[in-house]
Amino acid sequence: MVMNEDQGSPRFQTRKITQIGNSYGMTLSREMLDYLKITKGDDVQVEMKAGELILRRIQHTVYPDGISEDFFDVLNETIEKYDTALKELKDR
Repeated sequence: MVMNEDQGSPRFQTRKITQIGNSYGMTLSREMLDYLKITKGDDVQVEMKAGELILRRIQHTVYPDGISEDFFDVLNETIEKYDTALKELKDR
């Protein structure tokens, strides 16, 4: 089956769950990988929602020179820690 985003019809393929060591998994066809623009080694997000699994390609952010990858983690932690004070400052 060719996966074509221009087609209005749903795109389905049947896959089989197999055992991989102590875990279970499934393979993805070339058409699926091409459709999602996923290649070997890419990170993906798997969301469980209403009895379905939703698979998305993760787009990595390119940070400007001098900004480390953990900058936004530290920023988010700081915002959460001082959330009340920041909201009070905003309302002044």
